[in-house]
Amino acid sequence: MPDTTELDPRRRRLLFRARHRGTKEADLLIGGFVARAIATLSEQELDELEAVLEYPDADLADWLSGRRPVPAACDSPMLRRIAAEAAARGAAEAP
Repeated sequence: MPDTTELDPRRRRLLFRARHRGTKEADLLIGGFVARAIATLSEQELDELEAVLEYPDADLADWLSGRRPVPAACDSPMLRRIAAEAAARGAAEAP
């Protein structure tokens, strides 16, 4: 995880938003990804991340855990990237 003092204000704000979603599941799924990736995201990817963070926690948790498919209207490269990492981490942690 990057030292937050080395991040610009936009990245610090996004990291905070991702880690303080309101539900523990969303905090872990989204906050973990953002903490690992925030320092290397491009400006376009930051825009995409901001859009993802606008979705309700319940929807994000369902989409990222695979309980429900992502609706076509909400699908984005960033959401697919977060979902792929969540799936890979879940598979790695499975017994």
